[in-house]
Amino acid sequence: MQLDLEKRLKGTRSRAIFQELLTNSLHFPLANIILEIFIESPAKYFMSPDFYAIAGASLIQAFCLGRWRYQGESHRFLGNLIGPGVYTAFEFLIEGSKFFASPNHIAYWIFSGIIGLLQQIQNRPAGKWIDLLTILEHLIRTSILLVMYIIFESIINPAPGALMSFLSDKSHLFITIVIVLLGIIVGFAHVTANAYLLILQQTAKQLRTFSEWFLGRDLLSAAIQDNDVLSLNRKTRTVLFMDIRGFTSWSENKSPDEVVTLLNTYFETAEDLWERAPVIKVKHTADEIMAVFPTAQDAVDTAIRLNEIMGAFLHQYGLSAGIGIHQGELVEGLIGSKRLKLYDIIGDTVNTTKRICDQAKGDELLITEAVYRDLDQDNIAILDSRNLIAKGKSEPVSVLSIQNKNRPRTGKRT
Repeated sequence: MQLDLEKRLKGTRSRAIFQELLTNSLHFPLANIILEIFIESPAKYFMSPDFYAIAGASLIQAFCLGRWRYQGESHRFLGNLIGPGVYTAFEFLIEGSKFFASPNHIAYWIFSGIIGLLQQIQNRPAGKWIDLLTILEHLIRTSILLVMYIIFESIINPAPGALMSFLSDKSHLFITIVIVLLGIIVGFAHVTANAYLLILQQTAKQLRTFSEWFLGRDLLSAAIQDNDVLSLNRKTRTVLFMDIRGFTSWSENKSPDEVVTLLNTYFETAEDLWERAPVIKVKHTADEIMAVFPTAQDAVDTAIRLNEIMGAFLHQYGLSAGIGIHQGELVEGLIGSKRLKLYDIIGDTVNTTKRICDQAKGDELLITEAVYRDLDQDNIAILDSRNLIAKGKSEPVSVLSIQNKNRPRTGKRT
């Protein structure tokens, strides 16, 4: 399941479509709708199919481009031609070739093609011309207003030389200059906003990675939805400890690089299982792994698979690992000072599990009776049972050495 944090950074598909509509696909259609309203009466225009054709075309284009953007696909040039293509196809069925006699219809194709081409180029790897193209795109986008105004003037005043007379009018020249400068300013603002947005996205991804390291993927996702998830709470959990037998003596004759390489592979091998298991919290300490699960069955199922995979890996180095599992009440949540906090799990359940793991032999999986009672016992084979004298415990701890009934016993316990 995708992280809720990642969803927040990326947004939803519907939001991407809505954003595409407001920032791109609706611009020319909106100007065209206003133009048509002024040419005809509002009542007559809204009763005609023209309004619904161009509005529908812009929605279809926004849907396609927004969905493609959400999926990480880039079809900006062809996508920007969807609107004029749909609009032209519909209107051509009604008006025929007369459709192309209207300059605003030709302008729709021209603006869509130029903007789409600029957007397509901007989607390529960043270069020194990208910012300039962004500014140019917004200059052209704001020019839609100017071109549509000129078209409107030419329709209501179809005299020869209308364009020259338009520019000779000081009020028109004022509007032209303001629109051009506004397009450049908006372009610069968009470049600046994109730069800050990129920094924020990169920072958010780094923070997400760091947070996953300390909290874990599932816990981070839950905390994004509810801050109280990280508050100190008393819970009934199943705790798993695993550590390598003979690791200290093995590492004495190895270089630090060799030791770190083994540990990294050891943790990564275990992490492949955490990705598919409902683990709440994973913690690494030297060669030791602690994992917390919501149920005993989840913990034992994972431990059986972990024992098999980790055994095959560690045997290559002449090593093995022991696993202990116990279930009971504990306290979990953020612990620390105001400035420095760590999500941790504490309590007698944790300490007892650690003691059980310490006395597990290589390739052995020890569980307490409390864990065994909550399991599907039909698939569990008990290999041995014994009482352990655990440090800090007034009474011996009764444990069972188990394995999956369907798997043969492998490896030597030491």
